[in-house]
Amino acid sequence: MNPDASTIAAGAPIEVDLTPIAVGQDIKVFWRGKPIYISHRTKKQIEAAQNVQLASLPDPQPDSARVKAGKDQWLVVVGICTHLGCIPISHEGSYDGFFCPCHGSVYDTSGRIRQGPAPSNLPVPPYTFVSDTKIQIG
Repeated sequence: MNPDASTIAAGAPIEVDLTPIAVGQDIKVFWRGKPIYISHRTKKQIEAAQNVQLASLPDPQPDSARVKAGKDQWLVVVGICTHLGCIPISHEGSYDGFFCPCHGSVYDTSGRIRQGPAPSNLPVPPYTFVSDTKIQIG
């Protein structure tokens, strides 16, 4: 009566080694069938995300609430546009974050909605740092 291995694997946490991700680069992994972007942000991208006037954001959320304390170079977000569920492209758009070409939603380097029809920020999945170079998502 236990679930089969594929069912367990579909919801199981995954570990991701961050070592091969260069500064300014991101990777896409899958967790629970969803694309997860893991971005190794540059100093410029971090500063841009931290220096935004929160009142100007459609879904105000500080960058510090979207990253782990002391690890703000790492952004981990679910790569599904909050408008209609399309997959945005990373390092695109006016804010060097994510751009959804389907309907024009533009997200910044913190995954926050800045322009377009999306109603909210890209979600941050549950994740923890297992070590300095490895995270567990889920």
